[in-house]
Amino acid sequence: QNEKELQDVVKQQEEKLLQFIDKSGEVMRLKAEVSELKRLLQRAETEAKVLWEEMRGKEHQVDTAYVQERVMLRREVDKLRLLLVEKEDENVRLTDKY
Repeated sequence: QNEKELQDVVKQQEEKLLQFIDKSGEVMRLKAEVSELKRLLQRAETEAKVLWEEMRGKEHQVDTAYVQERVMLRREVDKLRLLLVEKEDENVRLTDKY
């Protein structure tokens, strides 16, 4: 009787563990999706900011090559900032883990 109850409890725990693993995988997928969406939003905001700055200063004459270069440079700065934040987050996780 006790062995049967123990087997049932172990089976229930295994099922709970599998459910937890499934949920944690879904959480990781959603976190990755949120991260990608944040990156895309940041990119769009960067482009809008550069274009707004350029349009504010010039009414009719716009050097598109210059604007594209500014957008590219701003993206690069944003990318580097994002990498820095990711590394800082990773360092925090590692310090919390150990």
